[in-house]
Parts: sequence; structure tokens; C-alpha cells
Amino acid sequence: MTSIDLDQLMQLLASGQGRRDEIPNQMLAKSIAAQGDKQAVAGLVSLLDHKRNAVQNDAIKTLYEIGALHPHLLAPHRDVFLRILKQKNNRLQWGAMTALQTIAEVDPAGIYNHLGTILEVADNGSVITRDQAVMILIRLASIPDYHTTAIVLLLEQLSRAPENQLPMYAERSLPILQLADCQEFIQVLTSRWPAMTSPTKKKRVEKVITQLHKRFNL
Repeated sequence: MTSIDLDQLMQLLASGQGRRDEIPNQMLAKSIAAQGDKQAVAGLVSLLDHKRNAVQNDAIKTLYEIGALHPHLLAPHRDVFLRILKQKNNRLQWGAMTALQTIAEVDPAGIYNHLGTILEVADNGSVITRDQAVMILIRLASIPDYHTTAIVLLLEQLSRAPENQLPMYAERSLPILQLADCQEFIQVLTSRWPAMTSPTKKKRVEKVITQLHKRFNL
């Protein structure tokens, strides 16, 4: 198997082809993931510091697409993604958070140890940045060693999540909830109910509460 060198990588990215769509980046990600090309991944990581924003943006897109397919390829570069979280480039920030979300599947301890940084960035970041941070908490909550702490932090996020995001966060939390979590989880959702203005979103939250009652015979 021959690795793709850095010049080839740049030519294969969307910006290298003079394109503005994401298809070249997605195709490149699939190829690198299929070959398990660690050298190409390292090359893409180095491009996160490229002087051109277009190259940086293509690199982060390709990287988190690789992570979605084979997160172990991204795990050795966890600290780089943590550094990128603090970038002013919003595209890089939420892309790095997405990459970390994939890494949490194979390196939960490494991600858990940096939750302080991750949640600080999420609280001050874009909607997508927060979405991915919440998904990190949900993933960690599925692991017994991290469940209790992750649930506490998840409840904090639910208590102040934007109304538009609250139903999605509640729905995605359902699979990892245990009986011991339900009372406080329902209390948090119920406390948000009076201030919600969207009937559709209120109905989605109500459905989550109903599902919990049925599952655990509350």
C-alpha cells in the first residue's frame, strides 16, 4: 500500500481542484479510511496549520469524515484537535469538536480527561460545536466508568441548551439513560417546559418524558 504524499493530498482536496463542494473531501476520506493510511492522516493534520483557510477547512472536513469511518486513525492526533478547538476559525473549531466526538468511541479516557476544555469551548462556541460536545457526553455516558459524571454534565447542558437544540439532545440521550437518571432528567426537561415557545419542540420533549415513563414504569 502506497501512502498519499502531502502534495497529492492538497491536489485531491476540494480547494486543490478549484471546487467548492465537499465531494472531493468525502471521496478522499473514504479512500484513506479504507486503506488505513496513517501517513495521509498525519499529512492532513499538518494542513490544519496551512496559511490558506480553504485548505484548513478541507483538511478538517476530510479528517472528521475519516473519523466517522475509522476513529482509531484520528486518535493519535487528539491533542492537535484539542488545540484547534481554540482557533478563531469557527469552521476549524466545530470540525475539531466533531473529530473529538469520533475519537471518544476509541479513546474515551483521553476525551474524558479533557472535558473541562471541551465544555468551555462548547459554552462559547457555535451551535454545531455545542451539538458535538453534547454528543461526546452522551457517548461517555454509555460507558460505565464515566456514566455518572457524564450524566451530571449532560443535565447541565440540557438545563441551558437553546430551545431549538433541547429536543434533539433529549432524544439522543434516551438510549444511555438508566433508571437512576430518570427522575432528575425528567425534572430538568419539565423545568424547561414553561419557557418553550414552539409547540412542535414542546411535543418532542413531552414524548421523551412519556417514553421514559413507559420504559421504566415510572
